[in-house]
Amino acid sequence: MEAKNRVRSGQSWRGVSWALAAALVGCAAPRTPPATAAPAPTEAPPAPPTAEAPPAPAPASTFVAPLANPVSVQSPVTDVAGLVERLKPTVVNITTSQVTRMNPHEGMPFFPPFHGQERRSKSLGTGFIVDPSGMIVTNAHVVQGADDIRVRLADDREFDAKVIGKDSKLDLALLKLENASGLAAAVMGDSDGLRVGDWVIAIGNPFGLGHTVTLGITSAKGRSIGAGPYDDFIQTDASINPGNSGGPLFNLKGEIVGIPTAIRQNAQGIGFAVPVNALKEVLPQLRDKGGVRRGKLGVRIQPLTAELAQGLGLPKARGALVSNIEPNSASSRAGVQQGDVITQVNGLDVPHADDLPRMVARHQPGAKIKVSLVRAGKPLQLDVVLDPLLDEPDDESPSPASPSRPGPESTSRLGIQIDDAPSGNGARVRVVSPTSIAAGQLAPGDVIVEINKSPVQNAADAMKRTENIAPGQVLLLKVRRGTEHRFVALKVK
Repeated sequence: MEAKNRVRSGQSWRGVSWALAAALVGCAAPRTPPATAAPAPTEAPPAPPTAEAPPAPAPASTFVAPLANPVSVQSPVTDVAGLVERLKPTVVNITTSQVTRMNPHEGMPFFPPFHGQERRSKSLGTGFIVDPSGMIVTNAHVVQGADDIRVRLADDREFDAKVIGKDSKLDLALLKLENASGLAAAVMGDSDGLRVGDWVIAIGNPFGLGHTVTLGITSAKGRSIGAGPYDDFIQTDASINPGNSGGPLFNLKGEIVGIPTAIRQNAQGIGFAVPVNALKEVLPQLRDKGGVRRGKLGVRIQPLTAELAQGLGLPKARGALVSNIEPNSASSRAGVQQGDVITQVNGLDVPHADDLPRMVARHQPGAKIKVSLVRAGKPLQLDVVLDPLLDEPDDESPSPASPSRPGPESTSRLGIQIDDAPSGNGARVRVVSPTSIAAGQLAPGDVIVEINKSPVQNAADAMKRTENIAPGQVLLLKVRRGTEHRFVALKVK
């Protein structure tokens, strides 16, 4: 999976010798780690964005709109250097530290308990100013577990910061600088309007090299990398490295369009950023509540492939196929059923299954949404009052089924071997041929409970239903795996 090959671009940068870090920045290596990770810039401090006097700090209880004191231009520019000079004051370097205890006797049962020696480890990241009162946005993983957060501005001023809001699902955090004034806030743009091929600028703190500027293009949009339920990343070839996490990705208007958060391990020129529109949706809750409350529909969904669409009698593969309904959930109360295809939420199309969780999560618990779906080929609209989305453990994986009888039946048309399900209803898959049409779709232990929307009683029943299937016809199977159900479409050869 791609998720296994990506790492957070702001993962703790530890274990690199400080001598090497000093060599990179061109100064002598200290014997002990310096108090901050980013070197002091050699250039003169950049000019303020306007000739006006810096604004007075806002009261702690007041949150100025993110577009206050913007640092932007009216149209795209070709003078990247001039634009960067104006944008640098909105970008900050972040150094976090965490105290850990080392136990040399860990795992040795014959030694008495040993509290160990305290060790302070450091990690690096980036952020950007969204409000002149001292509000900073960064990635949640940059400040995860931090005991101390230190922020350095482009003019070399340093401030302590504290976390006032965090959203682990989007990997975003909101910080507040203490006693800060005279700050320049960045402008947040529209990531939906960003096009593949548009130029973007990243400014960050890679490997402690503060306010490093890289330029590239938008390589792709809507990338899913297995980071979570709301994957919708911007891919860019602007160079992103550990330490860039949480920083800004600007367009050539000087507007933030993304927040770099992950890179593809062992690859060059492949970085991923959270779209800024996702940040704009949750920023008020991070500020006011310290976290994000999201609505929950209470369904399990799966992508709608062309074969599944054909088996369900749909003209095209668009929407999210409902494979399971959670008991006593918002969807069950509203009348959503297994096999329904959700096509719209509040009148907005659901192009793919991955889009549905993001569309529902934009609404808070208790909100009423209109869900348009297709059931048995007929359109239907339901009103759903959303439940609160809570952090839940991973789904329970199915345990291997024990054989109920020797000598499994064979369904040669599908390339699988089956026998009666131990529960007494359905046909259990025993063997899947690696060259069959079921390879990658079915697995040993799966129980086929429906074929073409009709219940399957046992293995003999399943055999009978698959004997006279013409080549090119699609079989729509409803399969139980563990405690969950899913739909599988197999096109007979």
